[in-house]
Amino acid sequence: MPRTSPSAALDTLLAGNRRFVDGTQEHPNQDAARRAELAPGQEPFAVILGCSDSRLAAEIIFDQGLGDLFVVRTAGHVLGAEVLGSVEYATSVLGCRLVVVLGHDSCGAVAAARAAVDDGAPAPGFVRDVVERVTPSILAARAAGLTEGSDIIDAHIRHTADLLTERSRILAEQVATGEVAVVGLGYDLAEGHARLVTAHGVDKVA
Repeated sequence: MPRTSPSAALDTLLAGNRRFVDGTQEHPNQDAARRAELAPGQEPFAVILGCSDSRLAAEIIFDQGLGDLFVVRTAGHVLGAEVLGSVEYATSVLGCRLVVVLGHDSCGAVAAARAAVDDGAPAPGFVRDVVERVTPSILAARAAGLTEGSDIIDAHIRHTADLLTERSRILAEQVATGEVAVVGLGYDLAEGHARLVTAHGVDKVA
């Protein structure tokens, strides 16, 4: 579904997620013909910046196939220069119309950052870098009086979505012109449902 609108791209993702939840998946674009069709190039309709959690496989939970999604995954969907570059490549070169920050409940990176804030104990090795990148979301949530785990997860999703356009001039311009939208979705591990948490560039979900 290349060159669709941002809102249509979001509708397609959420429709696929409903099929996943209902057990009526279509498993599109997963055969040999699709593989051959994509060999010369790709035109994914959305880029997913998701947590690396093994339970958060985007193509499965949104019922998509080969060539549909450009997926970038880091623990806690944290942002670095390489992540921003990957997202900019997806929108500017590959033509993705939608950027999705995909977070979830029981996120280990968020839990580690909360523990670091509460206990002051540093994380080991390069895990510390992940924790430090999540910590601003924890502090902002605390400052807003948020204490429930789900509210803190949502705050981190919103913070990541905001950072994308704050740090990337390219994405900010694409959102401003309506070419691209940036949304944050929260995924429920037990139910399999993805819900809209925040949106930049789309007014509603049809």
